[in-house]
Amino acid sequence: MRVITVIEPPRGWLRLNLSEVWRYRDLLTLLIWRDLSARYRQSVVGYGWAFIKPIVSVLIFATVFGGLAGLPSDGIPYPLFALAALIPWSYFSASLAGVSTSVTSGGHLLTKVYFPRLILPLSSLGAGLADLGLQLVLLFGFLLWFGICPGWPVLLLPVFILYAVVASLAFGLWLTALNVRYRDVGHAVPFLLQAWMWLSPVVYSSTLVPPRWRWLYDLNPLVGIIDGFRWCLLNTAQPRAASFFLSLLMVAFTLVGGVIFFRRQEATFADMI
Repeated sequence: MRVITVIEPPRGWLRLNLSEVWRYRDLLTLLIWRDLSARYRQSVVGYGWAFIKPIVSVLIFATVFGGLAGLPSDGIPYPLFALAALIPWSYFSASLAGVSTSVTSGGHLLTKVYFPRLILPLSSLGAGLADLGLQLVLLFGFLLWFGICPGWPVLLLPVFILYAVVASLAFGLWLTALNVRYRDVGHAVPFLLQAWMWLSPVVYSSTLVPPRWRWLYDLNPLVGIIDGFRWCLLNTAQPRAASFFLSLLMVAFTLVGGVIFFRRQEATFADMI
């Protein structure tokens, strides 16, 4: 029996066509595997870089900020305190950078074959989960070394991982659509991520932020994600519910706006690339 597929322009800004994305799940899996295999291709250490980079960063942070600067770490050994924040931050920063260039780097596919354009940013999100999983294994090894046993909140860790994935997609959809039209975005993203790290509680505790500025600080979704990781893994203070839902609301609005903007621009991607 012949099957005829009719390709039509998308209708409705909020129509995600998730069923169509599901039909192309084989392509999504193939792109994720391609990104995974290319990440450490022709590398001697290979996936060992997933351990080396956070260990070196933790050593530097522990020496400079934990030792010389004497920043408080909520009663937790500073190496653990920093590592629990570096893991979600590394995933978010790498995923956001990958999503922001996913459409331009996949231009050779856009001009040759039809597939849901949303697959390109989604593939960038999936590839980073491998490094995140390896780094969590490293963190649990550190927990054993320091004799810290996570409590029941560790069961909620997948929630904060999912939150990091959604936050990366929410901001990445804006950036990748803008990057197709304005290539300056590709140059601005590294600077944006560098500033974003210092505005997030990676090397310091969020409790250092003055109460009068806390509502503004909580708009940063990385605050809720990093505090959530530390709560789940290190038994630190539970994140404030008001702060978490404030950042969640921020991400929800950004995601909806990003989807609308991405869908308005995707019809012109092939022409501009």
